[in-house]
Amino acid sequence: MRRQVRGFAVVVVSLAFLAPAASARAGAGGRGQPPPLERLFDNTAISDDARPGAADFDGSGASLSAQDLNAAGWTSGRAVTVQRARLTWPHRQPGQPDNVRAAGQTVRVGGRGDALAFLVAGTGGADVSGTGSVSYLNGTRSAYRLTAPDWRTGSLAMKAVALPHINTPTGRLAEQAKLYVVTVPLTPGRQVASVRLPRAAGLHVFALAVRGPARGWSGSWAASTAGHATVGPWSDRTLRLVVHTSVGGPRVRLRFGNTFAATPVRIGSATVAVQEAGATARDVPVPLSFGGAAGVEIPAGAEVFSDPLTFAVPADTDLLVSFHLPDTVAAAPMHRLAVQRSYVSEPGDHAADGSSAAYTRTLTSWPLLTGVDVGGGPGSVVVLGDSITDGTMSTQDANRRWPNALATRLLRQDAVPRYGVLNQGISGNQVVTDAYAGDGVSTNTAGVSAPHRLDRDVLAQTSAHTVIVLEGVNDVRWQNTAERVIAGLREIADRGHARGLRMLAATILPCEGEARCTAAVDTERSTVNAWIRSGGVFDGVLDFDSVVRDPAHPTRMLPRYDSGDHLHPGDVGLAAMAGSVDLRMLVP
Repeated sequence: MRRQVRGFAVVVVSLAFLAPAASARAGAGGRGQPPPLERLFDNTAISDDARPGAADFDGSGASLSAQDLNAAGWTSGRAVTVQRARLTWPHRQPGQPDNVRAAGQTVRVGGRGDALAFLVAGTGGADVSGTGSVSYLNGTRSAYRLTAPDWRTGSLAMKAVALPHINTPTGRLAEQAKLYVVTVPLTPGRQVASVRLPRAAGLHVFALAVRGPARGWSGSWAASTAGHATVGPWSDRTLRLVVHTSVGGPRVRLRFGNTFAATPVRIGSATVAVQEAGATARDVPVPLSFGGAAGVEIPAGAEVFSDPLTFAVPADTDLLVSFHLPDTVAAAPMHRLAVQRSYVSEPGDHAADGSSAAYTRTLTSWPLLTGVDVGGGPGSVVVLGDSITDGTMSTQDANRRWPNALATRLLRQDAVPRYGVLNQGISGNQVVTDAYAGDGVSTNTAGVSAPHRLDRDVLAQTSAHTVIVLEGVNDVRWQNTAERVIAGLREIADRGHARGLRMLAATILPCEGEARCTAAVDTERSTVNAWIRSGGVFDGVLDFDSVVRDPAHPTRMLPRYDSGDHLHPGDVGLAAMAGSVDLRMLVP
């Protein structure tokens, strides 16, 4: 069953005003300085299961379970990173005030960054929205609009964490409770002094923080979390994942994500090395650290970055990222289609092994690992796509996906900056529909919809400057209309522009000959393409349809570009797509 979920724009506006902001001037210190959020807590959302009446989140006596939060790793006072924003879960005991009901309060917040992140939920049965403002130390302000999905009825596809129960005075309900992280844009380069919350009944704020800039880093490799699938089970095993860099640099940091999970996952140790061949490292793998420790626990729905490591990362090269899982892992967040063999060890911590001897099994997915950043560089281009971007039908272990070919072109020229290229393609992904609901263990790993994953897979990516969107063929193949696809693409463009990103759209490839690509489907495809070509929404067009189609039969691919399934280009077709890109269009 496919679950239809309307695209949801959490941010639509960011305006800079020239009027002085009194609260910003006061934010430098002294009397009149606004209080931090925790001093404004006026609602109690969390109760102990033994004392459910001690909290009333929604005005009807219902509340979050402290035991469920602890089981998810969201413990009192813990820092949780979601969408690259580090937020602190309230340092409160069950039954104590732990959130603010947004009513126009002014809150002390500091820092520079690209976004302001809120940990929120709505109550009242529907999404709740309101407009607030950010005051800067230089006396200016910017406005934002914040939307909090409802804690009971809101979308699972966008939640940060879901809990299995709701406490009420009469007992526990077997109904999911959800919390959300929502980001809004900040004026670049300005120091935040304070934030005025929206005035919106039912909008609850648990934490907020400035998401710091990713200065000094460029994204070199990334993979979208496409679902949460059964694995192994792995117990006391080490995974050695093979990933291919785009740009290189003198330092490295890795990102691991526990997206869509219900429980924490623990990494005992981790290393990085350049691949020699297979699971064999060229040199001794170098250990990573996490806050100075060898390992780390990742709460449900959260992510972690390793500490910066001095390590020469070559461009256009395979790395081995190895990490030990000391506990039993029966299901994991993953990118299912890697088109790349990676490795699983025999029992034990083999992350530091240079030899491949312990790695006796292979896997063709990328669990838990979501990004590789390198020091320096000009930033990154993010490619948001489906199986054509993911590399379905390209040669395994050869890195012939079209974003790989684009990265190689960038490395071999000097006319434009040599950006990193981040492949955020998911096989089966759609614009309109959540193929995967966004929660629970599932065999469906086609991801939540492109708008629903935009914040995580695009807006939060390291030093992203430009975005290429190639989506829509799966929507029209599964009977979604061109009108709905266009509405979703327009939303993606608008939200990217609100963050200052250059947004490029690619036309949908022809697919006559594939079972679902009927004449009616091609009509919808052509309508979407005509809209893309008409301009006015995206900043530029990559006309991949014109590149790969047969001039004598434009509803199908040229045979030399067709992989044989009539839907996906093969290696030659993917190279032609990358080769057609005017690299000047990538420059913001």
